[in-house]
Amino acid sequence: MTRGARALVLCPDIKALRYDLDATDRLAEAEGLALAIGIVIAHSAILPVRKMQPNTLFGSGQVENIAVWCEQHEAELVIVDGALSPIQQRNLEDRLKRKVIDRTGLILEIFGERAATAEGRLQVELAHLDYQQSRLVRSWTHLERQRGGFGFLGGPGETQIEADRRMIRQRMTRLRRELEQVRKTRALHRERRGRAPWPVIALVGYTNAGKSTLFNRLTGADVMAEDLLFATLDPTMRAISLPGVEKAILSDTVGFISDLPTQLVAAFRATLEEVTFADIILHVRDMANASNAAQKKQVIEVLGDLDIVDTDTGESTIPIVEVWNKCDLLDAESQDELRAMAELHGAVMVSAVTGEGVAALEDRAAAMLTGTAREVTFTLPVSEGRHIAWLHAHGEVVAEEDAGEGDAGPMRRVTVRLNPKELGQFATLF
Repeated sequence: MTRGARALVLCPDIKALRYDLDATDRLAEAEGLALAIGIVIAHSAILPVRKMQPNTLFGSGQVENIAVWCEQHEAELVIVDGALSPIQQRNLEDRLKRKVIDRTGLILEIFGERAATAEGRLQVELAHLDYQQSRLVRSWTHLERQRGGFGFLGGPGETQIEADRRMIRQRMTRLRRELEQVRKTRALHRERRGRAPWPVIALVGYTNAGKSTLFNRLTGADVMAEDLLFATLDPTMRAISLPGVEKAILSDTVGFISDLPTQLVAAFRATLEEVTFADIILHVRDMANASNAAQKKQVIEVLGDLDIVDTDTGESTIPIVEVWNKCDLLDAESQDELRAMAELHGAVMVSAVTGEGVAALEDRAAAMLTGTAREVTFTLPVSEGRHIAWLHAHGEVVAEEDAGEGDAGPMRRVTVRLNPKELGQFATLF
């Protein structure tokens, strides 16, 4: 797909389907996806579909209108914000004489362009191949595909398609093996982090909710943060300090989106699994977006797929704090109403751009991380200075005094507040 290509963006509004977002918002999101990859939107439209046509999705009259729009607006690409079957995609391309791409293909294009790490590229390639293998027929329509003689089941076209499919399957097998190694490596990294006493805080949210901007605000990092869908693809981790917490790990994840292609959910599971090992999840929401409630539902569904949230009861295995972002884009009256609602629902209102509310968010996260702490008293040999130094570095020392002589020489009695994780770390390390 060429950057700067002129495209027609179509949002089919299928009466038989139920959508979380209304047609206007879905069209706006599709336009955002197109802009995210540098496509010029020549024209966009919502097309009501009373009955899905198996060969083209749209009715014949609508297809004719689309062809006219392509000519009028000099569009070389047609983007359909929905799922097209391989047959529908091929037939539309035949009739429109234009390249046609559906929502899954568009998101895959974005992910392919944005993947910066070796892991990200592996995941995107696997998702691409999974998507392409059912669409190979489109590449070989010029070859004979009739049953041949002499014991062959198909003509040269069929043979080429099968050869390509076999190559794709072999490549997918290799990619899955490599991604399995990535999972094992991630597991080792998590195990190492688990032996360290640092809690993990994961940022999740709908794409373009402001996660990366908040990440930069909290860490002082320079992660790409633009007003684009999927500006961040590869996960990023940085150390931060919080009130009463010397060090914590903040993790920025890929943004969620409605109707995320199943190929991507499967391919990016290794990345998303990072969220399942967090001590706290910060769910960043764009409260300036009129569809923020529907976006929240999509995020909860993905967290449900990861077995973090029970979508029926709403209960979570990991504490979740809602971070209501972009409050600076609201007028004063709306901000006052939102602030009252935030207090009622236990959410934290912030503006990642201006920094408003970020200190309160840090206090909330710190309180949650230290809220389960309890006082423990250790009597340690003075000669074991690293034990005492560790307690000072990772806990809140309440009292410290001489404890006389012991078998190992002079002793110190240290009373310290530690949460269960830190207590376990101390027991494991020493």
